[in-house]
Amino acid sequence: MKNKKTTGNLHLHNSHLDGDAFFWEGGPVGILLSHGFTATTAEIRLVAEKFYAHGYTVAAPLLPGHGTTPDDLNQTKWRGWVKSGEESLQKLLESCQQVWVAGASMGGLLALYLASTNSQISGALLYVPAIRTMMSKMDILKLYLGAPFVKELARDSLDGSDLWQGYPGLPLKGIIQFLRFQSATAKRLSDVHQPVLIFQGRKDMTVAPEAGEIIMDGISSETKEHHWMEKSSHSILLDEEYEEVAETSMAFIERFSEILRKH
Repeated sequence: MKNKKTTGNLHLHNSHLDGDAFFWEGGPVGILLSHGFTATTAEIRLVAEKFYAHGYTVAAPLLPGHGTTPDDLNQTKWRGWVKSGEESLQKLLESCQQVWVAGASMGGLLALYLASTNSQISGALLYVPAIRTMMSKMDILKLYLGAPFVKELARDSLDGSDLWQGYPGLPLKGIIQFLRFQSATAKRLSDVHQPVLIFQGRKDMTVAPEAGEIIMDGISSETKEHHWMEKSSHSILLDEEYEEVAETSMAFIERFSEILRKH
């Protein structure tokens, strides 16, 4: 896979933004923060800065197929996203005493998948988790039929903030991998036992409204919370309520962190 700087990449909407991977070393509590499908780390950077300023160590991978070209995403398999997440997770586990996983949209799927496979993870923060989207069964059928012949589709809109960076189109073979990842994650929900915090935006036109309840009903966690942000779109971590989302996230972490209470 190509390794390019996201800034100046003409394949990206808002190519002037910094969407590269980063690892910001802070205190003993680490957060793995993953962006969504077709996006870059610019999507989660504002909240990452809040976490880091609060003393957390933050790791944000640029997932395979992202930040380069749509063709790269069409050639990427969903297990590559998991592997990338596992590599960042391992780096955090080696340097932190406690590690949380978090993610936006497809990044929320990655957080859930990792939590289901690794008991060392302390909890999960899910921002508009894409366990179900607004795509109909007919949309999905057309997608599978068209993918061998059409590289990408234009979007109706980018559904959110002007601060979002990513591919303006939707690579079809990449969407199929996303759907497979969605299915694989749904099958693992009952293996999630850690505390889980879910946020959804009332103005989200991408993730289905019932996505949060699907996760709430499916996971085995004793502690689970679901928050609706009334003014937020799908770009919930870039929208006008992102600071409230960050503050609520940090308060949730601190409820379960003996380490933070000792410092």
